[in-house]
Amino acid sequence: MYFTDRGIEELQSRRGEESMAVEVLAERLREFVDLNPEFETPIERFATWLARLDDEDEDD
Repeated sequence: MYFTDRGIEELQSRRGEESMAVEVLAERLREFVDLNPEFETPIERFATWLARLDDEDEDD
């Protein structure tokens, strides 16, 4: 288990029944980077990965 799994598990246990629009998620990610600029690159990579998930299916 990675250290980050604990945060993911907490997110799932606290908010697992909720849904969130992509627009709200994008705003929260921007807010996080504004408060924590050292995470700009990982957040950019994560957002790009999420945006391109369907592209991987097209390559098969």
